[in-house]
Amino acid sequence: SSLPEKKMIFKGLTVNKEDMNKLMLTPLIHYPLPGGSALITFEEARVAQRIIEMKEHMVELSYGELEELDKCRVRVQAVPMDILLPSALEIRLTPSRRSILLSALPTLDIPRDTLLDKLEIFFSKTKNGGSEVESSEFLEDSDQVVLTFAQDGVAELLIEKGQTQVPIGKGEYEVKISPCVTGDISNLRLQPSRCPRTVLLLGIPDVLSEESTRDALEIHFQKASRGGGEVDVLAYVPAGRTGVALFVEDTG
Repeated sequence: SSLPEKKMIFKGLTVNKEDMNKLMLTPLIHYPLPGGSALITFEEARVAQRIIEMKEHMVELSYGELEELDKCRVRVQAVPMDILLPSALEIRLTPSRRSILLSALPTLDIPRDTLLDKLEIFFSKTKNGGSEVESSEFLEDSDQVVLTFAQDGVAELLIEKGQTQVPIGKGEYEVKISPCVTGDISNLRLQPSRCPRTVLLLGIPDVLSEESTRDALEIHFQKASRGGGEVDVLAYVPAGRTGVALFVEDTG
């Protein structure tokens, strides 16, 4: 049967079909650093490459107007900073039978625990389509909440609604309800990737204080006459201690 003509305006977003099944990963790599080492990131990749090619560097720890015999120098080794990044990743997704994901939550001047309590109270009532709430928590680094019910079937009916009006304080806010999906890595392959602007320095003796050693390293590797250049970040781990470096996507 024919349908009546109706003018419509599309206000959604269009995407390429090839992009529908792609997963975008943001690098966030934790790398252990041994004692007596330092990570130095230069503003230019060519400076880092030049420092690595020189391999060994005599770093003067006692800058100032001292006699040549009184100056303290140490030999440090410069090596490239290689980290492992995923080259292939397969994730098995499993929808939860008892949990829902709440998003589009209002930004209110109340503690997070208070907001969780109000959401629990609302969704624990059968008149709101809910049931006994087993647990609730904010996703890490997110403004979304995972709500888990004690019974099966409750989450499915709420997900079908898609959204609901939740009274919080003196207002009423529309909250989005989505399925809660967990992912397990079923296959992961890694490949080494070199940080183009970062150099790892090894063999730094524990001679000066932490701050003085850091300053001496930065002064040395900023000098063009020593093959260096402008330093963006420098992190130093004294001998006898360990550290963890956090690598993120290079946007500069």
